[in-house]
Amino acid sequence: MLENLVKRYHLTKALDGVNLSIDRGKVVGLLGPNGSGKTTLLKIVAGLRRPSRGQVRVFGMIPGPETKKRVAFLPEVNTFYNWMTVDDLLEFVKSFHPDLDLEKADSLKSFMNLKGEVKIGALSKGQQARLKLIVGLSRQAELMLLDEPLAGIDPPSRAKILHALVGEFRQEGQTIVISTHEVKEAEPIFDHVVFLREGRIALEGEAETLREETGRSMEELFEEVLA
Repeated sequence: MLENLVKRYHLTKALDGVNLSIDRGKVVGLLGPNGSGKTTLLKIVAGLRRPSRGQVRVFGMIPGPETKKRVAFLPEVNTFYNWMTVDDLLEFVKSFHPDLDLEKADSLKSFMNLKGEVKIGALSKGQQARLKLIVGLSRQAELMLLDEPLAGIDPPSRAKILHALVGEFRQEGQTIVISTHEVKEAEPIFDHVVFLREGRIALEGEAETLREETGRSMEELFEEVLA
């Protein structure tokens, strides 16, 4: 739950009076162009940034050590060590995130066509993007925050990967928030959508309801609302 959330960076407002409540078990699209505040919002929910003003509650608590145990944040920026192998990385992440499920990681590696013995430095940009998804989605987290998870993945693979991850690899009752400006491929998996523009919510609602009421797809609404 976000109530009148404001985040300033010096004189710039990254978020300006955001009010938002997300139901458990939903797949939520956080949609907006670069610079709209999507990453800042996710980092505040993850407990990596503090708001300048307003209230934030995750599972009824102020973000902190207890909520971080139940939240997985997948950043857009790759922070991997190139000298590690894929399996080295998974073991490394598990050392400080015990909820990482190595069996699930093995299934995801197979689905993503990645070999555990390959060094990260030898992976292409697209393969590293897939590895990032494996790391995040292998955790048994109640809330999954994915920041631009499609970046670097070739367009023909995006929809296939998203559908499989949400349908086959998502744990029961897990809430997933996906920040993206790649709306076309991701639209079919969204239960709820939030359009951000210049740090404010420009439009929000259940995806199917918005489609019925406006007669437009999420991609068309994205272009119209955020133009």
